[in-house]
Amino acid sequence: MGQMSLFDNSIPEPLAARLRPESLDDYVGQEHLVGEGKVLRRLIEEDKITSMIFWGPPGVGKTTLAQIIAQKTKARFITFSAVTSGIKEIKEVMQEADQMKSYGQKTIVFVDEIHRFNKAQQDAFLPFVEKGTIILIGATTENPSFEVNSALLSRCKVFVLKGLTVEDIASLLKKALENPKGLGGQKIDISDDLVGMIASFSNGDARMALSTLEMAVLNGEMGSDGGITVDRATVEQITGKKALLYDKNGEEHYNLISALHKSMRNSDPDAAVYWLARMLEAGEDPIYIARRVTRFAAEDVGLADPYAMTLAISAYQACHFIGIPECNVHLTEAVIYLALAPKSNAMEMAYFAARDDAVNDLAEPVPLVIRNAPTSLMGELGYGAGYQYAHDYEEKLTNMQCLPDALEGKEYYQPGDQGEEKRFKERLSKIKKWKEEHRP
Repeated sequence: MGQMSLFDNSIPEPLAARLRPESLDDYVGQEHLVGEGKVLRRLIEEDKITSMIFWGPPGVGKTTLAQIIAQKTKARFITFSAVTSGIKEIKEVMQEADQMKSYGQKTIVFVDEIHRFNKAQQDAFLPFVEKGTIILIGATTENPSFEVNSALLSRCKVFVLKGLTVEDIASLLKKALENPKGLGGQKIDISDDLVGMIASFSNGDARMALSTLEMAVLNGEMGSDGGITVDRATVEQITGKKALLYDKNGEEHYNLISALHKSMRNSDPDAAVYWLARMLEAGEDPIYIARRVTRFAAEDVGLADPYAMTLAISAYQACHFIGIPECNVHLTEAVIYLALAPKSNAMEMAYFAARDDAVNDLAEPVPLVIRNAPTSLMGELGYGAGYQYAHDYEEKLTNMQCLPDALEGKEYYQPGDQGEEKRFKERLSKIKKWKEEHRP
């Protein structure tokens, strides 16, 4: 008899690993790619895979898709790790793939977290992808435009995977509770509300959701009949947060973003930060908040502080690059700045007024004087005749009419007196006075 080892006892695989889908029929989410008749589904089912990159947030099924491809394809399927695979190992596999190609055998190489490969490692794949020795499948959570060599990227089709919805993940969790491979062999009492809470907490990450459910069950209360009860306190302890009243697709979603917007408009930084925290701690997508903050910067601050737009865009980029929880401080900076900034909605009002006239007067012709004249015929017809180039004049101003005749004299932009816009108002007043004095 062989000697026993302390490590012979098998350790159960994590719930997420046990429930990893083995076919597209079991795969959850990404209907835009793997739904019936969609392009990626057809490529997988017909075993016509080309080099591609899967780009999406963690836990949305990038590696799972690769494993489904591995089971469906007749090609050799090889997995590389950015951490353990060096250039030497890559070249060895590429040479082997070259030999197999001469025998008519395809090779698919899957590179998880391809953004972790350095330039030299990525370059090692390039010639073999170019001549068709291998089919490369890369998975990344980072924007491939920045993290994958342009030459390699140009030879790959990029498929964008979306974060799973709360409904997708709730459905997955319920299957986990029923599936014998998952928790189906146990008697577990957990309410739909708590399943939804775990789904919301996971923020689109199926792996996180399944791990959280497994932890909640392990910490549940064992009954005399062997059943396990998972209560709200247990889930709150596991997730580290209270179950805030929040439905990202319902009325409260719009109530809270409205509260944030109106608190900033009312120059109340304390209320603005509170509503921001309410949304972030309830699991709201920081990118959504950043988009709304960017809108606010133009709609409610505008030219009263032109820097507000720059700060809002910077906060949006920070949310995109580093995500939650780190980006909460960037959003807080933007929200407080915008709350304290001088306010003006003059730009929005200018657009609405111009929009109404534009819609009602779509047929108004462009004045001949500011039309382009790329051909001699257009020149003969008077296109551009009398055009005055502002830079040729000492004041950098002309009295040339740029609005259609029917709208001559219309004034859409009415600057306010707040912040920098006061300076713009003074400048506009001088411009109008000069034009009036030089009217032909």
